[in-house]
Amino acid sequence: MQINIGTPERIARLILGIVLVVAPFIFGFPTVWTWISVIVGLVLVVTGALRFCPAWSIFGINTGGRK
Repeated sequence: MQINIGTPERIARLILGIVLVVAPFIFGFPTVWTWISVIVGLVLVVTGALRFCPAWSIFGINTGGRK
C-alpha cells in the first residue's frame, strides 16, 4: 500500500471527516442522513489517517508527491 494522499489533502480529509461524524449528533439530522454522514466521515478519517485512498489508486491519482 503506497501513500497516495498528500499532507494538505490529508488534513482536509481528517477535518471534514470529523465534522461529518460529529455534526449529526449536534444538529439532530434525520436517521438516514445521520448514517450517511457518519459513514462518509469515517471513510474520510480512515483514508486520511492511512494516507491511502483506494479510489485514487484506481484512477491513478497521486497527491502524495511520491511515485
